[in-house]
Amino acid sequence: MSRKTAPVSVADPSTETTSPENQKLPVSTAFAYGIQHVLTMYGGIIAPPLIIGSAAGLKGPDLALLITACLFIGGLATLLQTLGIKWFGSRLPLVQGTSFASVATLLAIVNGGGGLPAVFGAVMAASVIGLIIAPFFSQIIHFFPPVVTGVVITTIGLSLVPVAAGWALGNSSSAPDYGSPANIGLMALTLVIIMVLSKLGSGVVSRLSILLAIIIGTIIAVFLGKADFSQVLNGPIFAFPEPFHFGLPTFEPAAIISMVIVVLVILTETTADILAVAEVTGAKIDSKRIANGLRADMLSSAVSPVFNGFTQSAFAQNVGLVAVTGIKSRFAVAAGGVVLMVLGLMPVLGRVVAAIPMPVLGGAGIVLFGTVAASGIRTLSKVDYKDNMNLIIVATSIAFGLVPVVDPTFYSKFPTWVQVIFSSGISSAALMAVLLNILFNVIRRGTPNSPSVFAAAPTRMVPIVVLDALEEGDRCENGKIFDKDGNEVQVETSHEVH
Repeated sequence: MSRKTAPVSVADPSTETTSPENQKLPVSTAFAYGIQHVLTMYGGIIAPPLIIGSAAGLKGPDLALLITACLFIGGLATLLQTLGIKWFGSRLPLVQGTSFASVATLLAIVNGGGGLPAVFGAVMAASVIGLIIAPFFSQIIHFFPPVVTGVVITTIGLSLVPVAAGWALGNSSSAPDYGSPANIGLMALTLVIIMVLSKLGSGVVSRLSILLAIIIGTIIAVFLGKADFSQVLNGPIFAFPEPFHFGLPTFEPAAIISMVIVVLVILTETTADILAVAEVTGAKIDSKRIANGLRADMLSSAVSPVFNGFTQSAFAQNVGLVAVTGIKSRFAVAAGGVVLMVLGLMPVLGRVVAAIPMPVLGGAGIVLFGTVAASGIRTLSKVDYKDNMNLIIVATSIAFGLVPVVDPTFYSKFPTWVQVIFSSGISSAALMAVLLNILFNVIRRGTPNSPSVFAAAPTRMVPIVVLDALEEGDRCENGKIFDKDGNEVQVETSHEVH
């Protein structure tokens, strides 16, 4: 009898059901998909520490330590979110990492003279406040019907497309080859490889198409001179994030207040991501499960400054990877969390991944982020648009959410707290969709029964049972159905057929 690889498991048997997110995978398979998750979000997770560290004047080993610290704490947060313990963790396939929502505020704190100690103190204090309010925040789930969740999920995907475009161009406008045909061509080649592998590959190859395309694209980039691995061995092989390496945190009231606003944005985005991944996996979601996920976010964020990290949140791009690959098991993502921890402990491996050309990641990002948007569109297709105001809710919310995506400077003249909230297309769309849903669908008074210009015409749909009853050659004439020989087909008039 052949010996099988032991499956990835978790200690709490109460969570082991037949639901897709609890599917156990062989260790080798779980880590293959886990690495794919890490590669998908790697550029996003290292960008915030690069930006903040550079603003704080860090260079060389200190900047590298900040990056590896964020990888390490991201891995710990991912394990907490996916595997979970009592009261903490949604037990869904969600990858955690440093939140982009906090970057603007953290930069303001650094530039205000507080430095990294003030940043870490503000993150720690605000996260504790977020941990306290998480259960109450989760009670808003009834304000997230499909018309709201569909808007949020669609906006998540659309707002991430510029990220993929930036990667495809070369990620840094200061680079000499930024926006070159060679970079865009490498992105297009990676995209083509993904499509070919998805179309012609076996089941396993198709599901690993993103990872394989990134590897193949990187190899091609090496021969084209677009990838440089010469610095991989330049630095320590192993390094543990030193607690409070940049000094003990300081707690400045203004910085804490601004970070509390960021925490509210993160809670909103994580709620949206939990709902999005639940839509993809078919997992059952209630306020308790959302509260557990939000508590995991906030606990990770509160502990993160100890290891020189920042606020943690779920990564929306990895929701797209779950949808593309069809691998819904949280244990695959948990394996990715282990990989993140290893990368955080072994900078040499992190330098290998960092050497992957950004245009290659851009090709993968276009598929992943587009898939998130498509998932949202699928949710919106379930919404009833007849004789109600749902169309204007969807139209206004998506457009409002895309405003800061199209023009990032739109709110630049507003106070910092306004910029923190509304510079994120995701939180902008979420807030608008929730408010409009309350205005038009919860508060019924004043809403017309038959709205005119903002009401969508009813969508023509044919029940699947009707299609199943039709045969080759059947046709409809003057409200009657005839077969291929011209004989009229009798129509069932009972209430069982709608």
